[in-house]
Amino acid sequence: MNHKIGFIGLGLIGGSIARAVRQYFPDYEIIAFDKNKETLALATQESVIDVAATTIDDNFRNCRYLFLCAPVSYNTAYLRQIREYLHDDCILTDVGSVKTNIHKEVEALGIERYFIGGHPMAGSEKSGYINSKAMLIENAYFVLTPTNEVSKEKIARYEKFVQDLHAIPVLLDHQEHDYVTGTISHLPHIIASSLVNFVRDTDTRDELMKNLAAGGFKDITRIASSSPTMWQHICLKNKENISRILDSYIQFLSRARKLIDQEDEQGIYRMFDTARNYRNAIPSSSAGPIKKAYEVYCDIIDEAGGIAAIATILASNNLNLKNIGIVNNREFEEGVLRIEFYDEASSKKAAEILQKFRYIVYER
Repeated sequence: MNHKIGFIGLGLIGGSIARAVRQYFPDYEIIAFDKNKETLALATQESVIDVAATTIDDNFRNCRYLFLCAPVSYNTAYLRQIREYLHDDCILTDVGSVKTNIHKEVEALGIERYFIGGHPMAGSEKSGYINSKAMLIENAYFVLTPTNEVSKEKIARYEKFVQDLHAIPVLLDHQEHDYVTGTISHLPHIIASSLVNFVRDTDTRDELMKNLAAGGFKDITRIASSSPTMWQHICLKNKENISRILDSYIQFLSRARKLIDQEDEQGIYRMFDTARNYRNAIPSSSAGPIKKAYEVYCDIIDEAGGIAAIATILASNNLNLKNIGIVNNREFEEGVLRIEFYDEASSKKAAEILQKFRYIVYER
């Protein structure tokens, strides 16, 4: 059946879902509105969408799914504009990282029977439609927060749709969702940005901290490169949860400082040991909001053509590189050359191939 799906906003997440729909349901008609006309033009040129809407108008009538993919503050504003296009067979959803606010607005507008909140726990430090890709949501948890009024049939249908897009549906209460994501997604972004700003403000005059930053620092602060606008909206809309979570985290930091001040050897060891054990128990698959980096480290002799030789070997085996470069500070890394891939299968294959050519390889 040739269903119609509408997107309000076509950024990183909206664009990635639209690409996934196009990949797995090529006959579906996709309608999209975005304030950025260049985004609409590119999506049309790439045949990701069929209709580029310059306003929210009758193009969105008779949609089977309506996705709100704008920043969380804007999604609630768009609800009033799209209310007239809702019908009994329509599922209205969003992709926002904060749920309580939009659920309250849905209830106030009396459109609960149409709404199932959605949050694909996938992302990137890069933003915008130009960085979207269908595989972004592949094997990612896709949280669904249905209202009390929406039918079980619609919930089951949406779960099946998410599975057909190769994501993993998870049902949660919207308030529980906001507390959980506040801890595992919002707090890490705040910590990363605060840490980067702390280093910037306390760096030496000749920027030694910036230039000597080790891989560990770059890993835990990578998400600080995410969209400032998106995270501004998230912090404002989930402020109660985030404030409470920050209070608890600050108490944890205070306890860590106390352990160090008191030279509590056993306490300091336990702090690192319990963290290591819990961290190692987290599944390595990229199902959460902070994606794993698929990297291989390799020892090479510092001579002309060394990197080119490895790149040629990998290219001849049809392996696409995401990034490659010399590691200058190897405080937490092994190997002088860092090679990053787009997926786990490629990184494992690369390690096997390089070892056959007698390179010393360290998988991460």
